Amino acid sequence: MNVWKLTAPGKLELTEAENPAREEGKVRVRVTKVFFSGTDAAIYAGTAGVHRAIIPGRYAVGIVAEESGVNFLPKGTRVLLHAVVNAPDTGTRSKDFSEDDFLLCGRTADGYLRDLVNLSPEDVTPLPDSVSDEQALLLHHVALAKAAADKLGVKKGQHVAVVGANLAGVLLCQLLIYQQAAPILIDEETQRLEFAKSCGIYYTMAADDTLLTNVANVTGGRLVSGAVYMASSRRNAPVIPFSVCAQHANVVLCGFGEKLSVDFALPFKKQLSVFCVTHRSDNPEAAINLIVSGAVDISPFEFRTVRADDAARLLAEYHDAPRSLKTIDVVRLV
Repeated sequence: MNVWKLTAPGKLELTEAENPAREEGKVRVRVTKVFFSGTDAAIYAGTAGVHRAIIPGRYAVGIVAEESGVNFLPKGTRVLLHAVVNAPDTGTRSKDFSEDDFLLCGRTADGYLRDLVNLSPEDVTPLPDSVSDEQALLLHHVALAKAAADKLGVKKGQHVAVVGANLAGVLLCQLLIYQQAAPILIDEETQRLEFAKSCGIYYTMAADDTLLTNVANVTGGRLVSGAVYMASSRRNAPVIPFSVCAQHANVVLCGFGEKLSVDFALPFKKQLSVFCVTHRSDNPEAAINLIVSGAVDISPFEFRTVRADDAARLLAEYHDAPRSLKTIDVVRLV
């Protein structure tokens, strides 16, 4: 089978390997599509370090390649491959002190840029016909948005700030609108905010010196009832969600394990409750339901699909000239 491995920064090598041996209790999946994100590009360029040669590709869909004995996963079933998997237990010491509880595919564990992979049944989710491959590739981002919205606990009609107009930020705003809240999307890049408007987000604001005044004008001087900070959108200062919140509000720091330097003086002063939500593969069925029900709409995005042989070029171009928010890059393996 074909395997693409990142052996050094800027060096993605195609190798031939034996098909993985059958493993008891595992499901063999043929990978069909992989979604490359900015994190994949950063790992390729060496700016987001990994400590060994690794197969990239965190988000993927595939098809069960052969009968596995798992009733709900017969051969031919289209599946979502989970981007986050449980770390193996070495049995030496409590994971709370020595080990990660989970691994990120394509970063701390091999990813999915390969023809075949053996996975535990709990690491894949069957996809209904009503969910396209493109929608499925964004399910982890939808799940992250739902987790952030649940932590906020906002009520109908309340104003909420979402700091960071990235993919997850846009999907979160759509979900909050579906829940009848009033999100305000904040970002330093006006081009991203313009695209967000085409996604149905009607309150967008630049992260500049007029931000507090603009937020106060929309909220009647009360500021927002809660805020989410997208940690992967580092161009926006981490203090912004605290500054736009009213007293006693909830603030969610939402991300994929990025390092943040946060000054907590303002949260103490305002007595804010701060929560952290990270990227997991929990409850993908809820994310599927949100897609099917129309709570989030990916139709404004453009999916650009390339062959696997073009994966290295795609990653290099992504890092040299980052894609617009509108473009979703997909590698097709089949």
